Amino acid sequence: MAKPEVEIAQLLARYRIQTGRSLSIGTAESATGGRVADMLTDVPGSSDYFWGSVVAYSNEAKVNVLGVNRATIEAYGAVSEQTAREMAEGGRRVLGVDICIADTGIAGPSGGSLGKPVGLFYLGLVARDGSLSQEHLFQGGREENKRDVAEEMLNMLKQYLLQFIPLE
Repeated sequence: MAKPEVEIAQLLARYRIQTGRSLSIGTAESATGGRVADMLTDVPGSSDYFWGSVVAYSNEAKVNVLGVNRATIEAYGAVSEQTAREMAEGGRRVLGVDICIADTGIAGPSGGSLGKPVGLFYLGLVARDGSLSQEHLFQGGREENKRDVAEEMLNMLKQYLLQFIPLE
């Protein structure tokens, strides 16, 4: 089975062939620290569709660079569905891309609380036609959690693309 980043490249190439138009992708990453961008750019030819990434690790970067509303972070926390979605919206705007995926979470080993345990992540995806978000709770250590959430982000993007790019 192909890696999700390879399948994404194949889907985007198929879309370009079928429609004559390209889709651009960007990432707005927090807990993954640029891992998703790294995985996407491991694929030869990724410069055709991957435009860039914003790593907004601190709340200040989320607010000042991506435009996440400070009130959102105060009301729901940096690790929330709302923040993930606003990060993706801001990444899409800042990077000028068709689709942006984002993550925010608690990789561990510290930083968790009763309501938001270590391993809790929220993913967001924003495109022209709407947005979606996902909640995930991983049980690994810091490295495993970061790897697992990066893979889930790519899988979320792949599943989104599969909605309108038919399989051959």
